[in-house]
Amino acid sequence: MYVLFLKEIRSFFSSLIGYIVIIVFLIVNSLFMWIFPGEFNVLDSGYSNLDTLFIISPWVFLFLVPAITMRLFADEKRTGTIELLLTRPVSDFKIVFAKYLSGLTLVLFSLLPTFIYFISVHFLGNPVGNLDTGGIWGSYIGLFFLASIYVAIGVFASSLTENQIISFIIAVILSFFLFIGFESISTLGIAKGFDDIIIKLGINDHYKSMSRGVLDTRDIIYFISVVAIFIIFTKLRLQRRKWK
Repeated sequence: MYVLFLKEIRSFFSSLIGYIVIIVFLIVNSLFMWIFPGEFNVLDSGYSNLDTLFIISPWVFLFLVPAITMRLFADEKRTGTIELLLTRPVSDFKIVFAKYLSGLTLVLFSLLPTFIYFISVHFLGNPVGNLDTGGIWGSYIGLFFLASIYVAIGVFASSLTENQIISFIIAVILSFFLFIGFESISTLGIAKGFDDIIIKLGINDHYKSMSRGVLDTRDIIYFISVVAIFIIFTKLRLQRRKWK
């Protein structure tokens, strides 16, 4: 599994994919935080916080993470190397998990440079360091968990097809629905009395909870459970290929 993980990481950084994802993520967030005028601009808002980063990033990751994961299995199918991969003395779960970890690692690499933003707003505070550190760290953890679900969805979508574009589209749709879809359904009033339950099925409610700096066990269990579900779905998809 470790060898496969390293292979995927090398693949990301031997091509432009890894660098493009990290650069685009940083540029988009930087433009909203420091360049574009308006409520998202830290200098215009008058408050030293990283709220803009944690508001914009889920939407940026909504497209960047599927771009990372779309090739993980789809490319193996297209080139025919999937058959060779499945004959290795490695369980299907380890194959899926290695690819999942490689995508998640790239997401982590894209988050690390944003600590420059944290240092910047730290010194912009009046007095220096006047910011909600607990809320910021909670938001970072929440964003990482949110991205972990996007990666799991992306890996699953990649296992469904050999076409990377179709994989990308499926991953974006599923991620979008899990992120904001359940909240939208709750506003329709078609399940009166169950609105709170429906909202809690979506990512955003748990993400916002963590963004307040509250690390609730229920939120953590939610994120881990959704990741596990999509990893299992991917594993079952690979096993189905063996049955043909």
